[in-house]
Order: sequence, then C-alpha cells, then structure tokens
Amino acid sequence: MDPHPLSRWQSRQVDRIAMEDYGISGLVLMENAGRGVVDQLGELGIAGPVVICCGRGNNAGDGFVIARHLEIRGHAVRVLLWSDPDQLAGDAAANFRILQKTPVPIVRFGAEHDAARLAAELDGAAWIVDALLGTGARGEPRPPLDAVIDQLNAAPAPRLAVDLPSGLDCDTGRAARHTIRAAHTCTFVAPKTGFFVPGAEQHTGQIHVLQIGTPRGLVDRVLEAT
Repeated sequence: MDPHPLSRWQSRQVDRIAMEDYGISGLVLMENAGRGVVDQLGELGIAGPVVICCGRGNNAGDGFVIARHLEIRGHAVRVLLWSDPDQLAGDAAANFRILQKTPVPIVRFGAEHDAARLAAELDGAAWIVDALLGTGARGEPRPPLDAVIDQLNAAPAPRLAVDLPSGLDCDTGRAARHTIRAAHTCTFVAPKTGFFVPGAEQHTGQIHVLQIGTPRGLVDRVLEAT
C-alpha cells in the first residue's frame, strides 16, 4: 500500500517523533535520505556529471549528502551553493563541513544572479539536482533563487527534485511563478498533499517515495493524531 500523503506540519511531526521518541538523530535521517536519492539516480542512470544546487536549509543538507555519496561511487559531481556557509545550521552545517573535506568541488554563488557563471557550471551536466528549497518554503522564491530556478528549467539536463520541487507549495500544490519543473521527485517517508493537486504533476514529474529509517506505523500515529 502506498503511504498516505502528509502535510507540511505532519511531515515535521514524523521527523520530530522519530528523533525525540525513537532517538533517531537528524543526521541519520539526512544520511539515509541523501543515500536513497543516489540509489534512485543510479537506477535512472548516471551518464555524466551531476550538478547539485543547494540553498541553506535541510534540503541543502540532503544535497551535501547526495554529493558525497555520488563521489564515493565514482561519479563526477559538483555542488553549487546559494548560501553563506555561516548561514548553514544544524545537520546541514554538519554535512557541509564533512563535504568540505572531500574532493567534491563546491562553487559558491553570491546574492546576485550570475547567469553566465551558472551556465558554465551547468554545461555538460547529465543531471541537475534541485536542493534549493524544502517543504517549509512558501510563496515566491526570493532573489536570486527566482532567476536561478528559471535558468535551471531552461537547461537541457533533466532535473531531479529533493523532497519537492523548489517553488511548489507542500500543502496546496500551488506553483510559484518560478518553480522547478522536475522530471523526477524523490520525496521522503510519504508523498506530500500538494502533489495530488491538478497541475502539480507538471513540476514533480515522476514521484519516488523513499524511506529514510522512520519506524513503521509512525505515519499512522501522526495521521491519527491530526
């Protein structure tokens, strides 16, 4: 049976209970999420470099884990970062520090959209991984991510979204004017309620639900409490 869809709040509750009641650390959940995305990419086929686009939240942390596991498996990968490293916090910051010690190139972009530089970094990519904005994001992506998203959509490489496409509202399925159009979305634990709103499929592409180590029955427990 496919997992029941979860809202933004319910998804956060699942993570909270997994950490607080079961003692599963956020780092373990993030590690499992990132490795699961790499497994899925491997099934889809990786025929060239993978470019991972990261913001500054936990979605970026997933991206850092994805990059590390791609490098471990011998794939060419680079990370494009739209955040000051000092703005990273918690598990995302921990995984960034780990990634810095690996051979993976990390290309830091500033607060302005540099279209020419981004085009050069995307040249020859076999996959673009969207780890810019997570389930907590609402409304229109702020500059420079609005322009970044538009340029990623115009690139020839297929896009894979981590948890949900940046710009798509987790609950309502409403797409911002600047929303990633993914060929595939790797979402965690359960699909999000917004994925089933008509039109959302234009942005999610094919949805893959990945398990990240949360215990069986935890989703039902959260659903029964709401």
